[in-house]
Amino acid sequence: MNTNRHPWSARLRYAFDNYMAKGTIALIFGLFLLSLLIIVAVSVVLVISGTLAGSIDTEGIDLPEMLWRSMLRTLDPGTMGGDTGTIPFVLSMLAVTLGGIFVISTLIGVLSSGIEGKLDELRKGHSKVLESNHTVILGWSRQIFDIIGEIVLANANQRRQHIVVMADKDKVEMEEEIRQRVPDTKTTRIICRSGSPIELADLATASVHTSRSVIVLAPESEDPDTEVIKTLLAITNDPVRRAEPYRIVAEIREPRNVVVARLASGGEAQLVLGGELIGRIAAQTCRQPGLSVVYQDLLDFDGDEMYFWSSPELVGRKFGECLPLFRNSSLIGIVPAPGTGEPQLNPAMDRIIAAGDRLVIVAEDDDTIAHADPPQNAINEAAIVVREQASAKPDATLVLGWNSRTAGLLTELDKYVAPGSRLTVIAEAPGHDLAGEVNAVGGRLTNLKLTYRAADTTDRTVLDEATADDHGHVVVMSYSDYFDEQRADARTLVTLLHLRDIETSRGESYTIVSEMLDVRNRALAAVTRADDFIVSGKLVSLMMSQLAENPDLRPIFDDMFDEEGSEIYLKSAADYVALGQEVNFYTVLESARRRGQIALGYRLIALADNAAKNYGVEMNPDKAQFVTFGADDKLIVISED
Repeated sequence: MNTNRHPWSARLRYAFDNYMAKGTIALIFGLFLLSLLIIVAVSVVLVISGTLAGSIDTEGIDLPEMLWRSMLRTLDPGTMGGDTGTIPFVLSMLAVTLGGIFVISTLIGVLSSGIEGKLDELRKGHSKVLESNHTVILGWSRQIFDIIGEIVLANANQRRQHIVVMADKDKVEMEEEIRQRVPDTKTTRIICRSGSPIELADLATASVHTSRSVIVLAPESEDPDTEVIKTLLAITNDPVRRAEPYRIVAEIREPRNVVVARLASGGEAQLVLGGELIGRIAAQTCRQPGLSVVYQDLLDFDGDEMYFWSSPELVGRKFGECLPLFRNSSLIGIVPAPGTGEPQLNPAMDRIIAAGDRLVIVAEDDDTIAHADPPQNAINEAAIVVREQASAKPDATLVLGWNSRTAGLLTELDKYVAPGSRLTVIAEAPGHDLAGEVNAVGGRLTNLKLTYRAADTTDRTVLDEATADDHGHVVVMSYSDYFDEQRADARTLVTLLHLRDIETSRGESYTIVSEMLDVRNRALAAVTRADDFIVSGKLVSLMMSQLAENPDLRPIFDDMFDEEGSEIYLKSAADYVALGQEVNFYTVLESARRRGQIALGYRLIALADNAAKNYGVEMNPDKAQFVTFGADDKLIVISED
């Protein structure tokens, strides 16, 4: 269509709308030109018409001087009050002043709004981060606070560290939530940016290309894995990506998506299967209360951690001989020289340490690792007990509640129990029929015979009936897939209170392990006297933080949490040393070594409810320190079974 057919007024209005759409800068420029036009027009008319000759104190004023005075009148309308002279002059000054009132004031308003908008834009976090060697966290979930806290602890001995958080969330809200949940960031500065992790321009804003590590969180949405995979694609396939590989850690919820995620990242990402990890820990913990505390001690950056360490002086010596050489730390494995083997926890005691091997050591800090021969007569031979551990017998486990991680728990539990063991699942989710999902898992079990019942696990009558059967272990899973964090934890707490009351009233005893979502609710849960708590989100966060700081730990974690090979167990102290008498940890270590195991610490049941004493768990004790074990106390060992 020919636009010339439209009326000139319509064309003018259309051109004006198009110009206004160009934004604040165009509007400011237009108002400036209009103001300048008024000033120049009035000044030229006054000078040319000769009206200056009839005004007071204006004789001899040229055009530049008149332009200056006219501009002052537009900026300060009060200046006109002192004008005297001919009527044309005064009217001209009035015109200039009115122009100032309507045009210049509008210009000032636009400038003010533009500056305010720019400040608001900066406040919302759209400017590019000018940092390098920093940690980038992409996405937002409840796990972010634990991850930030752990990275802050890891950075505590370094100056001027930075964590950049970018999520599709308001910057100010992110800052306020982080400030509330992680008040002390020590030497680390937290920088928040609003943006989408799958947008290349937003990734550039977070300076992913200059980062030390990138953590990709699974969002709390219906299909979190898809978002994670798209983020991995955006990072690794960016046309302007850096040449060297990224250090990426990403959480994947569904095992079936692991292959796709690995392809999307080009093999550059360490993938953490959160549900599978929690399932394995829950399966082990429900049979060994206190184990989750051990795992948390190993995974967090507060206290003991795992380090890689080499010593030429130990080359040629047997692995078992080197165990007592570390008084204040614990030797637990070997990472062979590249191309000579796989990393291994608890290798054969006669394994010779070769040149190029790195030792895996649990220590408070890498600068505290040192080796020295133990004192003479450090081992009390008379206190060492040689007792065969009883073989596993069929037992019964009761699982209350259901979420996406419970299937992994049942699958892992099936690998640890004796054939013929029984499993009862009681759960009910509003608006969901769990029978098909639960029974499908039951069909894949080998050693467990599963029975499912749909019922409310907070109902006292249901719990009375469920516990009437002989169940040695009870696991309370969170309804995290169906309720928000606090409501799900509230239901868990109600269930735990009922269970402990039932146990007390009947005079029965069975282990109770519960899953919590918010670590802050663990203090409330203490009144329920549950034997163990699995704070699922925190454990996943700890794993991701460790891998972000040291990706070489991945094979060690895989070995530790895999049912094949060696794992961490809590075993009766009575099977290793004499009870009721003081023994040092050199003696405990030697007793375990003779079984092909490594002693890492112990748990005193008398302190199991004492949070200040780490629930009785003592990891990596001074080996010269003496301790007296009772009948219910446990040793923490790395063993094949």
